[in-house]
Amino acid sequence: LALPAPSEPAGERIAVNEHQAYRFDHLGPVVVNKDGTLSRVANWDSMTPIEKERTLRILLARNQ
Repeated sequence: LALPAPSEPAGERIAVNEHQAYRFDHLGPVVVNKDGTLSRVANWDSMTPIEKERTLRILLARNQ
């Protein structure tokens, strides 16, 4: 038995007002650098699903 398809793709959606909303899931995960600054993976959009999965696994361990 399959689940129905979601009406919107997964990811964070930020509403600016009642007529505008933006999605930021294409930016990828937040990286916490050694000095405490935050950044993102620059080539997230061009990564394959397997590369994204591996990158997330490494970042989750590192960002702890």
